[in-house]
Formats: sequence, structure tokens, C-alpha cells
Amino acid sequence: MADLPPAEKIDAEKLLDDYLSGKIDLICILGPTASGKTKYAVNLAREINRIAESRKMASKAEIISADSRQVYRGMDIGTGKDLSEYGEIPFHLMDIADAGSKYNIFEYQRDFERAYKDIVSRNGIPVLCGGSGLYIEAATCGYSLPEVPPDENLRAELEKYSTEELVSRLAALKPLHNTTDYDTRKRLIRALEIAIYEAEHPVTRTMHLPKNTFYIGTLVSRDERNARIDRRLDARLEEGMTDEIKGLLDSGIPAEDLIYYGLEYKFVTLYITGKLTYGQMREQLATAIHQFAKRQMTWFRGMERKGIRIHWTEV
Repeated sequence: MADLPPAEKIDAEKLLDDYLSGKIDLICILGPTASGKTKYAVNLAREINRIAESRKMASKAEIISADSRQVYRGMDIGTGKDLSEYGEIPFHLMDIADAGSKYNIFEYQRDFERAYKDIVSRNGIPVLCGGSGLYIEAATCGYSLPEVPPDENLRAELEKYSTEELVSRLAALKPLHNTTDYDTRKRLIRALEIAIYEAEHPVTRTMHLPKNTFYIGTLVSRDERNARIDRRLDARLEEGMTDEIKGLLDSGIPAEDLIYYGLEYKFVTLYITGKLTYGQMREQLATAIHQFAKRQMTWFRGMERKGIRIHWTEV
């Protein structure tokens, strides 16, 4: 097991001062699933607001989500939105796309930029919070992503190849940090379509994204993280996650579209459609979420290897 990064104590007052001075232009809370990101981000926002209020300042912190599935309406329990946790803290980029649609990284960067500019224009303090490394990098690394239109001819050509050949070709074009790029064949072909397009259309620097992000990572041991994942999964199943996903299917969303979203939506859909027993679903889903959390940490440590400083803290 890899050693955990050393924990730091985060000073909310210094963060506020650094933001007001222009030393930083975004606070980002990141970490693997079940590491306490949302609660930490909300508490930090409240502390920043308390300090600002004590100084008679009008500035308030607002949270922007960096979760690739919380953008979808009606996908609440399975994505763990926990909207009640936010209380009085405004939040952005949740419930902005229809379930069954294929919201993409280009749309996220565009929508993040709009939310970020809106908060800053009102003298607010933007706090990005999430576990999607790809979305976080799209928001904070300052590169404009091209919109990649569907290419039906290319898709038809790629369909002729085996899954192994497609994965190999994708790996030749981009680092495969996250296996959600290719956990279904449809998703794999789309990822390859985007990678081929981007190889032919170099990205450019954008003027409207943050350039000096202060990254805070929520630290939790692997054993504790997995225990939290298991407890949370059981709680969500008891809360009605299966009924939520059955309702999405009953609304006319095809099973393959829900499977596309992975994790809870993949395995519970397979259970509802009779492909798995309840016990198989519970066991396989827990294992998949454990593996997903490990991949998230791998992504974040990869960001550090690329030179991004993450201030890890215990929550």
C-alpha cells in the first residue's frame, strides 16, 4: 500500500487573504470518493464567510461542483448529491443536464467558465469541489478544449476493431488514467474519437479560467475509505437508490444509457434487468467503487508528479 501524503493544517484566513491579494484565484477541494470532500468544502466556505463578515466584507464563498455525474437531473441518490449539506452556501453545476444525455468535458469547461466568471463578477469567492480529476484539470489547467462533433464514418470504422485494439490505440494517444474512458465499448469509441480529434486540433490557452489554484486534498486511509464506501453504499440502497434507477428506466431512458454512467447506475441497472442477483450487484458494486477511489488517488498523485502542489489535509 502506498504511503499517504503528509497532512497539513489549512488556514482559512490566509486563504482569504491570498485570494483577496490575487495570489490565488480559485480554491479547489479534491479527493477520492467517501473522503469527506463536500462536508469539508462547505465548512471551509462557512469559515471564510465568517472571517469576511467579521471584516465587514460583502464577499461570500460559493461552491462549483467538479463531479461528472452530479450534473444530471434525477440522479440524486446514486451520485450522492447530498444537497442538504450545502445549507446556505450557494452551489453550481449540479442538475444542469437531463439523465440519459451524454454531458461531456467540453460542456463542463464551458459551464465552469460561466459559473466562475459569474461568481467573480459579484465579488464572490469560488471554491471548486469534486473528485473528477479530468473535470478539475479542465477547469484549472487553463487550456481551452475543442467541442468534438460526432463522426459517424470514424465510428463505423472503429467498430471493426476489437476492444483490445481500440484500448491500445487510445493508449497511444493519451495516458489512460481513468478506466471509465473505456468501461463500455460505446464509451471507448467516443473517447478514441475525441482523442483523434484533439491530436489533430491543438488546444490553446484561454483567458477566462483560473491560473493560480490552491488545491486542497482530503486525506483518508485506504482501509477507512473502503469502510466508508461500504457503509455509504448500504445507506444509499436503503434510502431507495434501486427505486431511483428503476424510475429512470420507467421514464424511458434505455438501460444501456444508464450503464454508460458506470458504478451505481451500471450495476443496479444490471440487477433490475435481471443480469445480476441483488447479492452479486452489492458485492460487485462495492468492489468497483473501491477500485474507482483507488484510480482517483492515482490521478491526483499524477497531478502532483506533473508539478501541481496539493495541500493534503485530514478531515
